[in-house]
Amino acid sequence: MTQKIATLALVVADYDEAIEFYRDKLGFSLVADTPLGPGKRWVLVAPPGGNGARLLLAKADGPEQLASVGNQAGGRVMLFLETQDFAGDFARMSEKGVTFLEAPRHEAYGSVAVFADLYGNKWDLIEPRG
Repeated sequence: MTQKIATLALVVADYDEAIEFYRDKLGFSLVADTPLGPGKRWVLVAPPGGNGARLLLAKADGPEQLASVGNQAGGRVMLFLETQDFAGDFARMSEKGVTFLEAPRHEAYGSVAVFADLYGNKWDLIEPRG
């Protein structure tokens, strides 16, 4: 039996602003945007190339979920965007206004820089060594 993590839910404050960030600033594809009823949508985005997990952009429903927007990992890096062109993606994302929280660094495992999404969740942009 083969299994994989196919989709991760990311709680967002607003569907459209989240779509705009992931599509226009990170270059993700909008895989699905399906109405589900009053105020609810099934919104999936995925990195270019279609490899790896997709993100379900789930609009916060109520004060408890709204309080988690931007802090789903308690301030830690929560998602890792792997690339084969670190320098090119870093430059492109910077030009599009993505906020990097540090300068690129080169570690034993590869090149990496931490960035924040539109709500403040921390991500690693990483090109593994190898």
